[in-house]
Amino acid sequence: MSRDDRHAIVIGAGIAGLLTARVLAEFCTRVTILERDTADAGTVRRGVGQGRHLHGLLDRGRAVLEDLYPGCTAELVAAGAHTAEVLVGTRWYIGGLRVMPTATGLTSVIATRPLLESVLRRRTVALSNVELREGITVRGLTGNGERITGVRVASDGGPRPDGVPAMAGADLGGEATDEAATSAGGRECCAGAETAAVPEDPVLHADLVVDASGRGSRICEWLRACGAPVPGEERLAVDLGYVSRYYRHREGLLDGQRSAIVSTGADGRGGGAVHVEGDRWLVTLAGMAGDHPPADAASFGAYAATLSAPDIHDIVSATVPLGDPVPFRFRSSVRRRFDRLPAVPAALIVLGDAQCAFNPLYAQGMTVAALQAAVLRECLRLDLSLDELPARFYATADAPTTTAWQLAASSDLRHPAVTGRRGLRTRLANAYVAQAQRAAHRDPLVARTFMRVAHLVEPPAALLQPALAARILLRGNGAASVEPVDR
Repeated sequence: MSRDDRHAIVIGAGIAGLLTARVLAEFCTRVTILERDTADAGTVRRGVGQGRHLHGLLDRGRAVLEDLYPGCTAELVAAGAHTAEVLVGTRWYIGGLRVMPTATGLTSVIATRPLLESVLRRRTVALSNVELREGITVRGLTGNGERITGVRVASDGGPRPDGVPAMAGADLGGEATDEAATSAGGRECCAGAETAAVPEDPVLHADLVVDASGRGSRICEWLRACGAPVPGEERLAVDLGYVSRYYRHREGLLDGQRSAIVSTGADGRGGGAVHVEGDRWLVTLAGMAGDHPPADAASFGAYAATLSAPDIHDIVSATVPLGDPVPFRFRSSVRRRFDRLPAVPAALIVLGDAQCAFNPLYAQGMTVAALQAAVLRECLRLDLSLDELPARFYATADAPTTTAWQLAASSDLRHPAVTGRRGLRTRLANAYVAQAQRAAHRDPLVARTFMRVAHLVEPPAALLQPALAARILLRGNGAASVEPVDR
């Protein structure tokens, strides 16, 4: 793909959108990021429902960020984030027992979502050919089922065809008419079946459009309006509820370690406490299948006391709260199978949560978005035409996306209240994983490999290597009643 006069539009300035814009800046003359919300550094954008809650960046994702933004980890630390060796500087509990502390070669970056996003935004928009336009709502796509030619943006409260300077690379004014849209790529698109096309809305033309607008993406509506094929969806209803609250940090808790993560147990309850910037604890409680933590301050600590390990309740009981609890609800994991479409429109890529929205319990979303951005980069390095790019991207991105999806779905299906098909393969895999988890309490090699698989650094097959499998079968039988590691 030549850089000669190529203009790309990225919908969404979240993690996926910023990483995509960074990649496209290497191959396009101009990259325009369109973002509905506006946010100051360190604040939560309105459209990020999970922005006030605990976020985890897996080490595989951190490595991609370091590749795209050299020195990114150090910059985050300079801005107030913390880093820690995963099982040494932090605590992980599964089944009420701590996973054995051992070196894993994995680094946890502990920060709030606003801090992480602000550092990536600053680095991305500093690129000379990238422009971020906030306060812009995308209504739909222009083009047809064969090729996408741009986007149609809202006129209400957004830029008007007259009297407002066009953004770099945007064609406004006369080219926003129906005739121009048709001549550029066939039948025009609107933002959905219930919304009629608005002729006066500006059209922003592009050689490539990337939808990185997150879980709220309306891409299927937009594709239907184009006459383009719509991908099938896989859904897994988990009905997850979060409630989070900040507390003042106090020295001595967790023996100076940076976080404690209590994985959801058989009852679907879990949580995490992380030492974030501003010398605060960010405490998130979680409950699956409708058993959500209470959002009132009086009951927050009582719910924390029901978790299978005491660390989070100890923090809540011993520190001063900073503000009220904040709730969040996640109903279903959704994967849109663009990789299974017989044909996809040219010049359109869908990635991040707009393509696959994971259960946030497993902290996979940001890392998979990073891996998808890396796949896009490799596809573009092959100098494929925009006609070939989408199909190649979906086929190549399928591997990391499928690995993360299967890990999360299998874990979700361990909870009896989660509805889904539990075939023989799933039941056998979950039985083996349960043994691996029990062995990880007492075997450092199993603990190390288990966490490296969870961080998407090693494939799940690493747990099946004969020598390791023997250790898992030897030390993972029976109930998880081994002696806990000293807390």
